[in-house]
Amino acid sequence: MYPFTYQRPTSVRGAIAALGKADDAKLLAGGHTLLPTMKQRLASPATLIDLNKIEALAGIEVKGRNLVIGAMTRHADVATSAAVGEALPALAALAGMIGDPAVRSRGTIGGSLANNDPAADYPAAALALNATIVTSRRKIAADEFFTGLFDTALEEGEIITKVSFPIPAKAAYQKFPNPASRYALVGVFVAKKGNAVRVAVTGAGSDGVFRHIKAEEALSTRFHAKSLDGINIAAKELNSDIHASADYRAHLIGVLTRRAVAAAK
Repeated sequence: MYPFTYQRPTSVRGAIAALGKADDAKLLAGGHTLLPTMKQRLASPATLIDLNKIEALAGIEVKGRNLVIGAMTRHADVATSAAVGEALPALAALAGMIGDPAVRSRGTIGGSLANNDPAADYPAAALALNATIVTSRRKIAADEFFTGLFDTALEEGEIITKVSFPIPAKAAYQKFPNPASRYALVGVFVAKKGNAVRVAVTGAGSDGVFRHIKAEEALSTRFHAKSLDGINIAAKELNSDIHASADYRAHLIGVLTRRAVAAAK
């Protein structure tokens, strides 16, 4: 590691002030991406601003027909929360699939969304559930938040404070994990609210998380796995790497979407 300035504010206002004063600063949440990249010299911020002492950024509550989760809430807390389990069990199940116990005990929902790893789980949930990402400046709809690989609509100095998930009538997440990292080779989140159905895919898109529009249209007409017969995604639109070919990912999307629909409750 190399020398850097470390700051640990106890309020969102303090974090914003620290960001404004520092040159080349990075926010630290769970640290699962930032710290390894710093060790490898792929990132070398002059200042780290640790958000872990800001108590106002953590917490889970149901507000009307929305489940609101603070940005610094750990994956383990989402997975085991009674409120999440009752209001949105698919999200609790997703959180329980992330990494291993050590990762779940430190990783945060806000950090995952801000990082927007193309194989991360939470982006699929946010997109399928039509979530609103609340920041220190504004509210951003999930459809506008994810803009590309490791890229989001967040502006310089902007901090995610919480995420608001509309509670669906039915939802489910199905994932084919990399056996080592537990990241999604493909993950599919399906959510139904009223007559509308949203389907989001992670781990497969060449540009990151995306909505499966053809599946949404078919399932909005009839919410049944058989409605997906004959619906496919072209492999040319998908990512291919050492872990799985684009053709294999295209096949997995079909399989996992059907499983998610069958499991939705």
